[in-house]
Amino acid sequence: MQLEEVKAAVAALWNTRGLSWPPAFQQHKQKTNDLDLFDWLRAMFGFQRDNVRNQRENLIILLANVHIRLYPKPEPLNKLDDRAVDAVMNKLFKNYKTWCKYLGRKHSLRLPQGQHEVQQRKILYMGLYLLIWGEAANVRFMPECLCYIFHNMAYELHGLLAGNVSIVTGENIKPSYGGDDEAFLRKVVTPLYRVIEKEARKSKNGKAPHAAWCNYDDLNEYFWSSDCFSLGWPMRDDGDFFKPTQNADKGRKVPQKESKSLGKSYFIETRTFWHIFRSYDRLWTFYILALQAMVILAWKDTSLSDIFKKDVIYSVSSIFITAAILRLLQSVLDIVINFPGRRSTMFTDILRNLLKLITSLVWAVVLPLFYVHSFNVAPGKIRDVLSFIRQLKGVPPLYITAVALYLLPNILAAAFFIFPMLRRWIENSDWLIVRFLLWWSQPRIYVGRGMHESQFALIKYTVFWVLLLSSKLAFSYFAQIKPLVKPTKNVMGITNVKYTWHEFFPNAQNNYGAVVSLWAPVIVVYFMDTQIWYAIFSTIYGGFIGAFDRLGEIRTLGMLRSRFQSLPGAFNTYLVPSDKSPKRGFSLSTQFAEVNASKRSEAAKFAQLWNEIICGFREEDLISDREMDLLLVPYSSDATLKIIQWPPFLLASKIPIALDMAVQFEKRDSDLWRRVSADEFMKCAVIECYESFKHVMNILVVGETEKRIISIIVKEVENSMSKNTFLANFRMSALPTLCEKFVELVRILRDGNPSKRDSVVLLLLDMLEVVTRDMMVNENRELGELGNSSKAPGKQLFAATDPRPAIAYPPVVTSQWEEQIKRLHLLLTVNESANDVPTNLEARRRIAFFSNSLFMDIPRAPRVRKMLSFSVMTPYYSEETVHSRSDLEMANEDGVSIIYYLQKIFPDEWINFKERVNCKEDDEVWESEEKILQVRHWASLRGQTLCRTVRGMMYYRRALKLQAFLDMASEKEILKGYKVAMDPSEAEKKSQRSVYAQLEAIADMKFTYVATCQNYGNQKRSGDRHATDILNLMVNNPSLRVAFIDEVEEREAGKVQKVYYSVLVKAVEDLDQEIYRVKLPGPAKIGEGKPENQNHAIIFTRGEALQAIDMNQDNYLEEALKMRNLLEEFNEDHGVRPPTILGVREHIFTGSVSSLAWFMSNQETSFVTIGQRVLARPLKVRFHYGHPDVFDRIFHITRGGISKASRGINLSEDIFAGFNSTLRRGNITHHEYIQVGKGRDVGLNQISLFEAKVACGNGEQTLSRDIYRLGHRFDFFRMLSCYFTTTGFYVSSMLVVITVYVFLYGRLYLCLSGLEQAVVKVARAKGDDALKAAMASQSMVQMGLLMALPMVMEIGLERGFRSAFGEIIIMQLQLAAVFFTFSLGTKAHYYGRTILHGGAKYRATGRGFVVRHEKFAENYRMYSRSHFTKGIELMVLLIVYRIYSAAATDSVTYTFLSGSMWFLVVSWLFAPFLFNPSGFEWQKIVEDWDDWTKWISSHGGIGVPATKSWESWWEEEQEHLLYTEASGRFWEIVLSLRFFVYQYGIVYHLHVANGNTSLMVYGLSWIVIVAAVIILKIVSMGRKKFSADFQLMFRLIKLFLFIGFVVTLVVFFALLNLTVGDIFASLLAFMPTGWALLLIAQACKPLVKGIRMWGSVKALARGYDYIMGLIIFMPVALLAWFPFVTEFQTRLLFNQAFSRGLQIQRILAGGKKQK
Repeated sequence: MQLEEVKAAVAALWNTRGLSWPPAFQQHKQKTNDLDLFDWLRAMFGFQRDNVRNQRENLIILLANVHIRLYPKPEPLNKLDDRAVDAVMNKLFKNYKTWCKYLGRKHSLRLPQGQHEVQQRKILYMGLYLLIWGEAANVRFMPECLCYIFHNMAYELHGLLAGNVSIVTGENIKPSYGGDDEAFLRKVVTPLYRVIEKEARKSKNGKAPHAAWCNYDDLNEYFWSSDCFSLGWPMRDDGDFFKPTQNADKGRKVPQKESKSLGKSYFIETRTFWHIFRSYDRLWTFYILALQAMVILAWKDTSLSDIFKKDVIYSVSSIFITAAILRLLQSVLDIVINFPGRRSTMFTDILRNLLKLITSLVWAVVLPLFYVHSFNVAPGKIRDVLSFIRQLKGVPPLYITAVALYLLPNILAAAFFIFPMLRRWIENSDWLIVRFLLWWSQPRIYVGRGMHESQFALIKYTVFWVLLLSSKLAFSYFAQIKPLVKPTKNVMGITNVKYTWHEFFPNAQNNYGAVVSLWAPVIVVYFMDTQIWYAIFSTIYGGFIGAFDRLGEIRTLGMLRSRFQSLPGAFNTYLVPSDKSPKRGFSLSTQFAEVNASKRSEAAKFAQLWNEIICGFREEDLISDREMDLLLVPYSSDATLKIIQWPPFLLASKIPIALDMAVQFEKRDSDLWRRVSADEFMKCAVIECYESFKHVMNILVVGETEKRIISIIVKEVENSMSKNTFLANFRMSALPTLCEKFVELVRILRDGNPSKRDSVVLLLLDMLEVVTRDMMVNENRELGELGNSSKAPGKQLFAATDPRPAIAYPPVVTSQWEEQIKRLHLLLTVNESANDVPTNLEARRRIAFFSNSLFMDIPRAPRVRKMLSFSVMTPYYSEETVHSRSDLEMANEDGVSIIYYLQKIFPDEWINFKERVNCKEDDEVWESEEKILQVRHWASLRGQTLCRTVRGMMYYRRALKLQAFLDMASEKEILKGYKVAMDPSEAEKKSQRSVYAQLEAIADMKFTYVATCQNYGNQKRSGDRHATDILNLMVNNPSLRVAFIDEVEEREAGKVQKVYYSVLVKAVEDLDQEIYRVKLPGPAKIGEGKPENQNHAIIFTRGEALQAIDMNQDNYLEEALKMRNLLEEFNEDHGVRPPTILGVREHIFTGSVSSLAWFMSNQETSFVTIGQRVLARPLKVRFHYGHPDVFDRIFHITRGGISKASRGINLSEDIFAGFNSTLRRGNITHHEYIQVGKGRDVGLNQISLFEAKVACGNGEQTLSRDIYRLGHRFDFFRMLSCYFTTTGFYVSSMLVVITVYVFLYGRLYLCLSGLEQAVVKVARAKGDDALKAAMASQSMVQMGLLMALPMVMEIGLERGFRSAFGEIIIMQLQLAAVFFTFSLGTKAHYYGRTILHGGAKYRATGRGFVVRHEKFAENYRMYSRSHFTKGIELMVLLIVYRIYSAAATDSVTYTFLSGSMWFLVVSWLFAPFLFNPSGFEWQKIVEDWDDWTKWISSHGGIGVPATKSWESWWEEEQEHLLYTEASGRFWEIVLSLRFFVYQYGIVYHLHVANGNTSLMVYGLSWIVIVAAVIILKIVSMGRKKFSADFQLMFRLIKLFLFIGFVVTLVVFFALLNLTVGDIFASLLAFMPTGWALLLIAQACKPLVKGIRMWGSVKALARGYDYIMGLIIFMPVALLAWFPFVTEFQTRLLFNQAFSRGLQIQRILAGGKKQK
């Protein structure tokens, strides 16, 4: 309360003049007179008491912060300025006013006539909105619903204050819902909440199809049409919106069918791949038309200049017909996909869709007709008009007219594209004519209007895409399409093909099958390779922007040293506020005013900031005590010095070198000084040492005579220096001796041991001797006299003790003296080794990045009081908070404990830690409770724990206090230092005027940190350790707030009910104390967990900005210092709209664990730096990915929050905040001068789970309305950017995999049908190489390598290109390509499966330290369906092709053809074992095999987990088929049909078939399968029936079956030419067929169960899994035979660790010995 601006805001709230209170409140007011405007709102509308308290504080802080920032300054400061009220009000109600305008209603913010009441009325409106928002619970995800509630309540508020009289009753208007306690919650929020909950229940936990229930967006979009006003106020229970809950409320049990639904809104998320086309139809249309045109040109074999020739242009112009057909397809999709919408969709929408369908149908018919007929019978007048087209002979004129008409809308669109301002204005306007035109082009919805960028931004991203697309099309034309044309013509010309199988169309012309097999892979690659071009272009562009942003200018300690002199200037320019108005912009050089010694307070400010950072490093154990001393700058600079005192690590070994120079120097003084001054640091060191020498002597020597002697010598020296005769008057050879003595003296003074007094005296005498005897050339008369007088007996110099001592020893110790002596000692003694300070790599990286960032383009810092206030919020569920001692010491199966592992990974930090807690040996740290706590924290701060995140975020507060101190302290206080201010006496702590109290107040005002631990209440009740840890965190960080959901059972009307509260607590005297408790309408978690968790706690955040931080993040003190600069970006110019989300880069700190973690962190780093840099500029499509992003808080809380929470569809909740922000006219930027740490997953299984989660999330995004709206509302090029950087990346990954399939199945068709033979024959006869080359078509592009491009560029920028190429080579040696190929499979599998079947769920990946061996069965369970089955299928394809191919007869051709495919197969089958620690250790292999056989043979049952039994796992694996829609089942069956090809083809190649190609052969082959099934069925039936009672009978049956089998084989061998090769071939033929039958049976599970065959299906499936397991296990086991393989693998996996002296071998083996 002591800040003036807060007083002003509070006073404004107290202004209750002219308000009439209800009786109960009136009495209270008369008694205590402590009621304000918020209490009046509570009295009138029935809000909760704690909600009122909470929002009161919220509004006060908002108003106070805006008030203090006003310019010109408000007078008087303690009266709230109207400008502040207007600023907050405009921001808070911007969305509400837009909504009113959109629906054509007048808004309810009516202001009174009297000037003095206006401010009061505005505050009432703001208070009302915040109170509604603060109590709305889950309704906060529906911003327009809040607008509706506010609209009506504000109208009532106006009525109350204006004293309006009701028409009906003739009394004064009263609020509809009354002012009883909790009336608002009960009567307004709860009914709305019930609807949300009822709909969410229909989703069956995300398993029901999206069309079957309404998510948050559907419910919110009800309020986008004027229909919503039919709900009335008070809201009618029978309104449309409340349909879902009506029946339930009446208490009748309603059959499922009758339960009404609101119906979906404008959009239905149907599961189909057509969404990819529907959302980005312009992209696919462009691609298909371009492809058609290029194929026509290549086919005609014309050069590009001949395009305008008659027949060419006639053929090319056919693309318009294709365009019309695609448009028709889009209209059909619009109707079909949105058909299930049951809400009375607006009639106009249906009309529009039908009209669109009809028009596109008409065009699709008319254009081809006109094209085919050149109407020569056209009337003469039209002919004359069209005569100018005669030059284009051969193109029907009518067709041209039609095309021109058809293109009219596109021409209009192009005009709008060029002038985005015009388009923005049109989309936001509400004129009827404009609305009609827009209605035709796209339906009018509330979001997605006027998102267009400025002209300049438009030009930038247009140029980017035009260049990219021209490169892509040129490459496709010359490298893919043109070379294929000639071979295609040749293949089409081959006649009388001798088919080796039964061909259904033996007389078909042109061999279309072969043509399709040739072209299909090329066309798939054509659609995919833009992604590769995008990687290349974004790398180049991102590299350029990064270089111009001055990234990586300081990469190493050497670079830091060379620029350290300009560092204080940069510090004071950017981190210390100045009154000068800053200029921002790009320049090639940055010059900072060098801080000279005369500006002492500036130098002191730099010292305070720099030292705080270095002390932070020491607290984090990144540096040792000695390194800290070398890095610190003196806090209190010596007033006599005329130079800056640099940190000692810069001055290391400067003095010894200067001494050497002086000793060997013969020439003039000035030359010597010039040489010393050439090195600025050496000059400083020399001057400082000389001045310190004088200073020390001055303090130490107090005797009269002694003082005179010293002053004479000093005078002599300084005289010589001023006359340039120093070298002539003094011999330099004795200088080193003098220095040695002085160092000795300083050492004694530093230790301050009183018994050493005599040594001091002797040293002083020796020094005097050296100077007078050995150094001075001419004797000094005065000195001689003083010397003689002191030779009197008992009067030895320096020795006198009484009556007055000659020397003050031991000296009076002050902190300043200690600091000086220590520093002097370091300057004189430190040698070269200080050049490596700090040695810790992390400390180096941080210092380098921080120093570098100060040379980048940063906004200037305001004073802390004038900065934007902000909050940080961290959602937490039940992850690790602080590791317990038992966790740390518990060994895993290899005998490695976490603490042992950490000591080996961070050896230097462990040593520094022991030094900090004064322990010599490792065992000593466990001696006392306090030390154990320290160890627990030390370990937890190196993992991904809540404790690490909290420490990181609390650095913000520490930084703010330091900066506030530097802002407001007087020069005297600054020179005294920040440490003194932060260490106040008890009295000062209590007084409000002390610096300490003011700093606390300012920090509270500007920064709030809320950790939202939703389970804390339950954990506390159950005595969970996590609750204690969280409490300890609050005790250690008094300003940390924890929000949680409290479930309490309360009795209401005789019934016990669960009641839910949002509670905020803080720590007071080692206990938690409640601050606010807001009642909720029901359980908070209805949708996805994390967004719901954020939403319940967002009401406790404060200020104008909000940083969303995740549980696995970290922050650094030096970065926290730049936060106020970052927040200034909200006020900077970033294009047409002010920024709403500030993107921040991350540093991935988990890269040092293993090679996998390193790949992952490199990949992730390149995405969060170069990737997002390009997205933000030039492309303007950065959304919200990471969590360090800073949100404009008011913008987002009035527009639905900082994430979306609908179940399933919003699985990747974060990116939807970005979509939402962009669609609602936000602007998202990206800044790289500040970074936040982030942990990533480190083991292959965790990484795969994470990638699966992201891929599933992308699958759901593909179906979402947000992507559809962006795809349609962006202009063409921004839509391209949006596609290739969100879902398009996953579509391309899927296309890469599809390419491999298409290519191999095409080859399979060619070689099995005999077409390939014919083609090769013709080629050989003609000697036609082009044909042969096409048959052995080019190898697949390795996408993994090109995806690494951005990574190379980013490492190159930030750490130098030499190290970048080194790292890339090492990564390839460590099999990075295998890892990236493997993860490609993960992405493609989960993305495709989610779109087809759904089943996306949040996958918890765990945040542990992974060096543990995963069992074979665990890997099999995890990757069997996503990688192993596909890998084995491709392997079979490759083997079949090798056997039957006519083109790839020799192994060279075959390798060339299929090398990259084999690489893919090996990666998919064996990557999990390559990257599995001790994956090739024989002992482990044996254990794994036992474990696997046990798992696969064990029977499932209810409650048996998938990890214990194969059956449970198998059922779980096909769970998605249970909930999929009919289309999903259909596609699953269609895709399975591909496996029947093998049998059909291979059977005809068997020797048994004897070259017979009739269909009979294929029919007979099925008899084999049927026979096998029957035999298996007999055996299993027999086992059930006979095995117990008729054991002998059963054995006989088995014997007869065996004999029968052998006899059949012998007959086949003897009579039908069967060979052994045939038996193997038939395995290749029949195995896929069995697999196909199995897949089809799984897709038709209900049917199969009906005919009692499910048991057999299960047995078959187990057999297949067994065989696949064997195929994969054998090579692994074989390699494990050789002992060197496991050595080699450990080297590969843990190279990072090896290079840092970490013997993982010792960890894996030696852990046991230490027990």
